[in-house]
Amino acid sequence: MNANNGVISQLSPYSVTETIDRLAAILQAKSITIFARIDQQAEAEKVGLSLRPTQLLLFGNPKAGTPLMIAEPTIALDLPLKVLAWESADGNVWLSYNDPHYLQQRFSLSNELLKNIAIITPLIDQALL
Repeated sequence: MNANNGVISQLSPYSVTETIDRLAAILQAKSITIFARIDQQAEAEKVGLSLRPTQLLLFGNPKAGTPLMIAEPTIALDLPLKVLAWESADGNVWLSYNDPHYLQQRFSLSNELLKNIAIITPLIDQALL
């Protein structure tokens, strides 16, 4: 795992598609809404460009996100939560997301509100097992 500018990236032992599939299954089992899944490689191909496998998943729970937006409306810029699975030039697959503590600092969130977004870390850890 490495962190850079508030982004945590964890190595995945799976392909980009399987990594996102695994996380999506965990989210669905926990009744967490998946708002969108964007295959950015496919979108690039539609305009004649080449991109290594890259998929973005947007998800969240209004019960968790709404109190955050009440406390700090501009956090909606980073909600719903996002996870990016991408293949690096060396063929490794990474799963990247905003560090919840970075978001806490960025938006001056209380420790109590941090819990609403910190759930992302154990969910990702579970998906990468």
